[in-house]
Amino acid sequence: MNTAKIAAIVLIAAGILGLIYGGFSYTQRTSKGKIGNIELAVKEKKNVNIPIWVGVCAIAAGGAVLLVNRKRS
Repeated sequence: MNTAKIAAIVLIAAGILGLIYGGFSYTQRTSKGKIGNIELAVKEKKNVNIPIWVGVCAIAAGGAVLLVNRKRS
């Protein structure tokens, strides 16, 4: 399996996951202040939304790479 085929499969899989889940969230820990030995920290939950067009473009790009790779072989 060559590199182009692996990259195409990864693009298609990422596009499908982006369409299914629509985004992901993560927790960011920030330090707000420190007084002596006491430290005040805040955990914020942040969401990242993945637009539908990004998932569709990733699937299309992966398909295009597979087609171009097949024609060259």
